[in-house]
Amino acid sequence: MQIADLGDVQLHYRIDGDPNGAPIVFANSLGTDLRVWDAVVERLPAGLKIIRYDKRGHGLSSCPPAPYSMGALVRDAERLLDYLAVRDCVFVGLSIGGMIAQGLAVKRLDMVRALVLSNTAAKMGTAEMWKARMQTVTDEGIAPLADGIMERWFGRDFRATPELQLWRNMLLQQSREGYAGCCAAIAGTDFYTPTSGLRLPCLGIAGSEDGASPPDLVRETTDLIPGSQFHLIRRAGHIPCVEKPDEYAERLTQFLQETGHIG
Repeated sequence: MQIADLGDVQLHYRIDGDPNGAPIVFANSLGTDLRVWDAVVERLPAGLKIIRYDKRGHGLSSCPPAPYSMGALVRDAERLLDYLAVRDCVFVGLSIGGMIAQGLAVKRLDMVRALVLSNTAAKMGTAEMWKARMQTVTDEGIAPLADGIMERWFGRDFRATPELQLWRNMLLQQSREGYAGCCAAIAGTDFYTPTSGLRLPCLGIAGSEDGASPPDLVRETTDLIPGSQFHLIRRAGHIPCVEKPDEYAERLTQFLQETGHIG
């Protein structure tokens, strides 16, 4: 476990694979930590420098006072990659991580050579919806929301397995201030215009049973970037990297090969 002290925030990060390999960066979803990528990481080919991190207020990273802006989350990713001297990475963002990916690509094209926008959008939900969720979490914690979140996160098949409890526990162990702070960042974000100006390879990934970012929403966002690709993972919800890691890693590897990131 490693920590990057960036001054106002300390980010937990992990590097796997080849330390001199082509960099691929993973940013995870609201209410999760970097372990959501475990099964995908172990299925990726050799030759990659695999970087994962916990965004502020999540996992083992520090939790600055909420609320957060999307600009702060993008800046955290930028500063972490500067700290690690990363350039020309493929950035894989899931949900809010996909919003961070869009913002970072707009800001630092020297840092991001290709995007994977997984179960995300240029704009997610309404400000009113996120404010209501922030109020619930602030007043009562995450627990009252957990059952509904599990239904959005996972397809029916996965919800019938004992493994569901692990991910429910991960959600409940996140900081309520960190969770609410990131809700505020999503509430204030509309990337339709900046994302439509991007010109770089992009793969969109969606889950057919995703209740948080339905496939049509993911496709609409990836279609903003000319030449983008789209892949639908059937019988999966909002976190297909957990439910369908074989298919997820296979499609991601194909994209890395197509973009020349790996041989």
